[in-house]
Amino acid sequence: MATRQDIVDFIVEQLAGARDVTARKMFGEFALYSQGKVVALVCDDQLFVKPTDAGRSFIGTVSEGQPYPGAKPCFLIAGDQWEDGDWLSELIRLTARELPLPKAKTKASSKTKTQTKRKTTSKAEGTKRKSTRKRKL
Repeated sequence: MATRQDIVDFIVEQLAGARDVTARKMFGEFALYSQGKVVALVCDDQLFVKPTDAGRSFIGTVSEGQPYPGAKPCFLIAGDQWEDGDWLSELIRLTARELPLPKAKTKASSKTKTQTKRKTTSKAEGTKRKSTRKRKL
């Protein structure tokens, strides 16, 4: 079951007190970002916050769940806690502060791309030339 857009809109609205919170749709579900970091997932209309020591201390009694099969356990935030925007914003701020920045993606150099393209082209051309030659008897 995919998450409804109105659920994500409500959660993001409640997080107005947190810094730069945005949502991005991914595979029918949503990732919540703060300060360029994925801090939470909204899956099957449930809010899962990435686990951190600061978040665990702030929440107190933690309920955990998996946003999708095979995922690492996250803090499962009950729907009634979404109503308290200040509490939810503080949890997201603490989580974002403790999570590392995402690793920068490396781009393949243009030289490598050109070399790969040339190899592919010359290989295809070689096959083409071979097939157009007439066989001598």
